[in-house]
Amino acid sequence: MPVKRRSRGRKKGGKGKEDLVQCDECGALIPRSKAVRVTRPISYIDPQLARELRQQGAIIPTYRVTKYYCIRCAIHRGIRKIRSEEERQKKPLTL
Repeated sequence: MPVKRRSRGRKKGGKGKEDLVQCDECGALIPRSKAVRVTRPISYIDPQLARELRQQGAIIPTYRVTKYYCIRCAIHRGIRKIRSEEERQKKPLTL
């Protein structure tokens, strides 16, 4: 059976079966290497109140929240863009 991509859309290699994660948007179970991982800092305090407290010298904690998205949800939310075939073939620049 022909395959669409050489990596089958994953970064697994020859490691066997890997654990699944659940998409935080739609709840689909996807392999961890195929999921789009987004880490964002969040604060539970209103931004306007936080600004006033910082001016007074208070230290406001922020928490890092990691979310996993399937490819469909990442494209729908604008986290990933649809790329043309030529753009998918390009290797990223390494410094």
